[in-house]
Amino acid sequence: MSDHASRVAAIVVDYHAGEALGGCIDSLFDNGVTNIVVVENGAAGSTPPSLGHHQVTLVEPRMNLGYGRGVNRGAARTGAVDYLLVSNPDVVVHEGAVEAMVRYLDANEDVGIVGPQVLRPDGTVYPSQRVFPNFWLAGLHALLEPIWPGNPATRRYRSPRADGSVDWVSGACFLVRRDVFEEVGGFDERYFMFAEDMALCWQIRAHGYRVGTVSDAAVTHIEGLSRQRVSRAMLIAHHRSAMRFEWQTATGMRRILAPVATLVLGLRLIVVLLVRPSSQIQ
Repeated sequence: MSDHASRVAAIVVDYHAGEALGGCIDSLFDNGVTNIVVVENGAAGSTPPSLGHHQVTLVEPRMNLGYGRGVNRGAARTGAVDYLLVSNPDVVVHEGAVEAMVRYLDANEDVGIVGPQVLRPDGTVYPSQRVFPNFWLAGLHALLEPIWPGNPATRRYRSPRADGSVDWVSGACFLVRRDVFEEVGGFDERYFMFAEDMALCWQIRAHGYRVGTVSDAAVTHIEGLSRQRVSRAMLIAHHRSAMRFEWQTATGMRRILAPVATLVLGLRLIVVLLVRPSSQIQ
């Protein structure tokens, strides 16, 4: 095991991901990460027995805690490490990705969390590096994205800033400093699913740390295996979390306009339920 990998513990929250979970665990071991905690958010016994040839710690809450709560429970079981690698179960970590992210955090002490480049199975880049939306950007993205996915507001929201910096990275896979994760209290457990990654990065930045990305660290994300089982519930959770984030972070005039944002998100939910399945929600 390399020195980099020995300083990392991985947390994977499983919700009926099936064989994809085995591929995720294999890729972590291939990157030298052997301190792995799997949280079984699905039905008891749903984590596949194919993980038996790997030494992993299995947390069995016997209920669906939600993503953030699951990660928090997993983090409590990792032991003393410098970094926590949080990953969806349908992610394959490419060779050298963990080492590249560790090296980046080692070299940038003001960065609290770093995300890799996330690829879809066809090799195209998933927009995992984003900016916090202001009122107008959020409103236009919410209204236009279901019917015009490539609209300018959505492209702006899903892109780094002009200087290459980002506000938040996708919770599908990231590396965070253990002490920073604990300093901010881990994931906000009021978020059941969706936007918990945005809220985490918001808190990390509020504590004075930057959010970073590493272009030569890559992962492939299959996307949507778990949420397909309860698509309607996931759609509602997606929009409820977006509303929570707006009310949690809005100040000044944006706070005054928060009820309007809530109305816009409600309209968006109705539109999305009518025009497409939740597996396409980003």
